[in-house]
Amino acid sequence: MLKHDLVPEHHLLSEEDAEKILSEMRMTRDQLPKIRNNDAGIKVLESIYGPIAEGRVVRIVRKSETAQEFVAYRLVTKG
Repeated sequence: MLKHDLVPEHHLLSEEDAEKILSEMRMTRDQLPKIRNNDAGIKVLESIYGPIAEGRVVRIVRKSETAQEFVAYRLVTKG
């Protein structure tokens, strides 16, 4: 991954995990905030997993002084 304190961790979710998370959050993929496939975090994931298709879901974990960590989900879109 990108090695810097200010860059959050990015994790590509399996389709099964993405469906489970969306169900728990009672959301559809279209309701998720977007992340473009030309984002630096996505490029790093592609170096690990290969091309990431539009419509995949990424978990982003940010460090937080007040909450320890904050987890967000993003939908990969064309960039």
